[in-house]
Amino acid sequence: MEFVNPIRDIENINAIKDILRKHSQRDLLLFVFGINTGIRVSDLLSIKVTDIWDGERVKEFLYLRDEKSDETSAHYINHVVQGELEKYLSIHDFNESDYLFRSKKSNQPITRQQAYRIIHNAAKEVGIPDNIGMHTLRKTFGYHAYRKGIAISILMRIYHHHSPSETLKYIGIDKHDKQLVKVDVNL
Repeated sequence: MEFVNPIRDIENINAIKDILRKHSQRDLLLFVFGINTGIRVSDLLSIKVTDIWDGERVKEFLYLRDEKSDETSAHYINHVVQGELEKYLSIHDFNESDYLFRSKKSNQPITRQQAYRIIHNAAKEVGIPDNIGMHTLRKTFGYHAYRKGIAISILMRIYHHHSPSETLKYIGIDKHDKQLVKVDVNL
């Protein structure tokens, strides 16, 4: 497996969103969901409508059971993901048992390979020179969460890592890269 990088530049993220928005609301949702939650691609593709929709509105949290640890984790569905989910659900006729990222050819979810093609091709079209793959979504989430001040201990728990250095390496943070951090409590 090839090493992939996070998407560090917000302009590139927005350009990918624009490309995917023109192509397919499903594909846009896949990207937005991934970069805003840090959920593994296998878990993303297994989401069913009932997991995120309570019958009237998008749920605030998505609960997923980790097969390795047999623990259930809660993933916050922020307003960006909620907005894209609402658009997507409003233009398709879904049953609650349908997969969210349903294939156009069957009632099954899209494959990992198809998800990869969607993200890789959009990044290529934007002109991102880095290696981009499905882990890019998780890494982009972690990179930007860390840059916005989320504690490394929280990211370690999300990624099931054993050390801060493992997580920092995974999300593409160079320990020699000095970035000023604003600690602004606004009391």
